[in-house]
Amino acid sequence: MDIINYLKAHENKDMLRFLTCGSVDDGKSTLIGRMLYDSKMIFDDQLAAAEGESKKYGTTGEKIDMALLVDGLQSEREQGITIDVAYRFFATENRKFIIADTPGHEQYTRNMVTGASTADVAIILIDARKGILTQTRRHSFIVNLLGIEHVIVAINKMDLVDFSEDVFNEISEAYGELADELGIKNTYYIPVSALDGDNVVDQSENTPWYDGKPLLGLLDTMDISKEPKAENFRFPVQYVNRPNLDFRGFCGTIAAGSVKVGDEITVLPSGKSTTVKSIINAGDITEDNREATTNEAYAPMAITITTEDEVDISRGDMLVHTESLPAVSNNLKVMLVWMDETPMTTGKSYDIKRATSVVSGSFEHINYKVDVNTYEREEVSTLELNDIASCRMVLTRPIAADAYTDNRLTGSFIVVDRITNNTVGAGMILGVSRRNTEAITKEYSDAEKELNAYVRKHFPEWDCKAI
Repeated sequence: MDIINYLKAHENKDMLRFLTCGSVDDGKSTLIGRMLYDSKMIFDDQLAAAEGESKKYGTTGEKIDMALLVDGLQSEREQGITIDVAYRFFATENRKFIIADTPGHEQYTRNMVTGASTADVAIILIDARKGILTQTRRHSFIVNLLGIEHVIVAINKMDLVDFSEDVFNEISEAYGELADELGIKNTYYIPVSALDGDNVVDQSENTPWYDGKPLLGLLDTMDISKEPKAENFRFPVQYVNRPNLDFRGFCGTIAAGSVKVGDEITVLPSGKSTTVKSIINAGDITEDNREATTNEAYAPMAITITTEDEVDISRGDMLVHTESLPAVSNNLKVMLVWMDETPMTTGKSYDIKRATSVVSGSFEHINYKVDVNTYEREEVSTLELNDIASCRMVLTRPIAADAYTDNRLTGSFIVVDRITNNTVGAGMILGVSRRNTEAITKEYSDAEKELNAYVRKHFPEWDCKAI
């Protein structure tokens, strides 16, 4: 095979993103390091560096500490824990993989949420000596919340329980009950020893009672395709391209569905309708044909759309098919994961970034907080770091509101503090709140009313709402 065909075959391989999660010291980084080592994905200089570091920071005696192949921060090596999300890439004959090694410590749950937000598969590690811990329940809840349908339960450190089948069955049964409680669709159980490589890449001789595939074999062959279903067209406008007076196109990446030339589309939230005049796919343009267009485009293509009519379309707007309009509202029911040391308080204004739009908004009410240990609901008035809660979010202008379960791209958002510009939360849209925006009553002070009047008079371009 020549180099061109090799690169083409490699480029078209299926991609699987997965993350490892579980409690601290369950062996997540060691498992990834072992997987990369046994599948010969480690370069000689990386291995030599790990050997040297193992003598200084290692926790595995004379053996190479595989976790050091993944944990790169000095503070991670000193403490022997993962702090930041570490991404690693590798490929087999069948698939390409992107691994997110996420921290197990409760303090860094927000980093785990970040790693899980783009994953197809989650590997939850459980220490065979300890069984299911609080972090196991917490991470399982988050994995399910983020819509990851495939969970591999790697029961690690089997060498420390003499590869006991009874221990494996006991933990598998306990996690099965947890998965049923949460509604996780697909679970797989593997007994592993990340330290010694049992059932990681090759089948272990220490577990003759286990007849399933080793971890890498399972990842390499598992079917992660979702049931095909017709998706509604969603096109968040990222950029308005107007190089000259004769052209005005709207650029972006199709989030879901497909679109054809001649389709009736509606701009949200304005509600104005028009027709698709042309679709430009940059990949079709050549030196010989700079005017190339295509008749149909589908997710996740990055395209430019031109319209028959001159309607007002800006960055942050959403183009959808006129016959399948989503709900449009500024009053949404959301599930929020709070990620900041400063508690979230109701009524405070934040910037809400959803797809390509940035809208000011606030959380007007916390419906309930979920206790991830018991999954019971609690009434609270503020949210602390790592809290997960159902809230009512009110925005200063309406947006097209797709539920996260229908579309992960347009149904998710992040919360940004307007002063520090830090990302302080991440959330998923559950639906439109039944409460009417008009029913929300807030007492404004005279100073706030005067400031509001001043802004509306002197800065009309800010589109400030009267109070």
